[in-house]
Amino acid sequence: MAGTGVFAEILDGDVYKYYSDGEWKKSASGKSVAIVNPTTRKTQYKVQACTQEEVNKVIESAKSAQKLWAKTPLWKRAELLHKAAAILKMHKDPIAECLVKEIAKPAKDSATEVVRSGDLVSYTAEEGVRILGEGKFLVSDSFPGNERTKYCLASKIPLGVVLAIPPFNYPVNLAVSKIAPALVAGNALVLKPPTQGAVSCLHMVHCFHLAGFPKGLISCVTGKGSEIGDFLTMHPGVNCISFTGGDTGIAISKKASMIPLQMELGGKDACIVLEDADLDLVAANIIKGGFSYSGQRCTAIKVVLVMESVADSLVEKVKARVAKLRIGPPEDDCDITPVVTESSANFIEGLVMDAKEKGATFCQEYKREGNLIWPLLLDNVRPDMRIAWEEPFGPVLPVIRISSVEEGIHHCNASNFGLQGCVFTKDINKALLISDAMETGTVQINSAPARGPDHFPFQGLKDSGIGSQGITNSINMMVKVKSTVINLPAPSYTMG
Repeated sequence: MAGTGVFAEILDGDVYKYYSDGEWKKSASGKSVAIVNPTTRKTQYKVQACTQEEVNKVIESAKSAQKLWAKTPLWKRAELLHKAAAILKMHKDPIAECLVKEIAKPAKDSATEVVRSGDLVSYTAEEGVRILGEGKFLVSDSFPGNERTKYCLASKIPLGVVLAIPPFNYPVNLAVSKIAPALVAGNALVLKPPTQGAVSCLHMVHCFHLAGFPKGLISCVTGKGSEIGDFLTMHPGVNCISFTGGDTGIAISKKASMIPLQMELGGKDACIVLEDADLDLVAANIIKGGFSYSGQRCTAIKVVLVMESVADSLVEKVKARVAKLRIGPPEDDCDITPVVTESSANFIEGLVMDAKEKGATFCQEYKREGNLIWPLLLDNVRPDMRIAWEEPFGPVLPVIRISSVEEGIHHCNASNFGLQGCVFTKDINKALLISDAMETGTVQINSAPARGPDHFPFQGLKDSGIGSQGITNSINMMVKVKSTVINLPAPSYTMG
């Protein structure tokens, strides 16, 4: 159970502690932040409301710990990460329990997230040894006008203190996708978890604590973004920020100092369906891509752009599959569970009502109870409707009928987002041409958008973010290249 057994020390009464300098602590503020269960809409957990002074101490500790950690052998860093991964997977049940209660993620998917996170940490340890164990040797006479009088040894060194800010929907997995690359590269890590998902993150951090990482190297501060958010992201002691979320990331990028930024900020992932597509395959992927975890995924299908000639058939196939979705509490492993907050549900409802007023075809009756919104397919959506462009982050999916491939590509590219997209066709030549024309970081051919596997490059264009994720890219983003040049008194040629 959460907060018991090996996790007992992270809980004080009914408030979870924050993690600093290798210890679980109560905030001097004496205040806490409530975490509301999306299903019951009652307070489920409480976490510390950390102060700016406590943030200062956390970053100072991180800076000191990082200096020693950078001198720790690479194999030792990897060894500790493997140990943390094993502990994380060993304790998947209490962490999954938190995910169910904090973010209403179905129980089975919650356990899968924790196991996947452990696998990500282990893979990062292995990849880090490979990437960081190699340098580069350059010679000066490869550039015109130079003799071989200089040897350059290029290596990768850590940045310092990395600030990681994951989102509510995958708080554990997207936290470790930042934590593990930072640590294997020799950095210290400060984690600011989302409010919904904070207790899951605190349990995950305790697994790293149990693995025996040095004090101060990993910290986890909780609290209100309005009080410590900007203070963290603008802190002069932070050397890199890895953020996953929404519009907040754009604000961070404008305020942060001259440091590397890695940001994934959402999407309006388009699904383009051609006449020759396997419509059963398309329908199955629309259900998986549009409605899994109630559509609360950055890589969810957010708009279907289907050729008019096959639109009726596809809509009927999707409707039949929507009717089979199980709706209810996450504890029962339902397909559609309550969205994360009441404000999220209200936003989604606003998009639905706008579409209704402007004449969209409702393939199901709109139904809502509290934060629970029944899955809804909206046909005959037009570009003047908000749902055509805005990201609902819920179980509502618009269908726009198109008369040409060019029309579908134009709609995709007219969006301010550019995370992922997908195209369904049996013609690989058409698929590649469309993929090249779509202004998105990734295009899936004959499958729904997805972030994983976690070692694949993952990036967005336009307002969907900057930088690239994926284990290898994240490691490389969290290091600098340092060159050491040896100057010779005379040209030297091998075997000369």
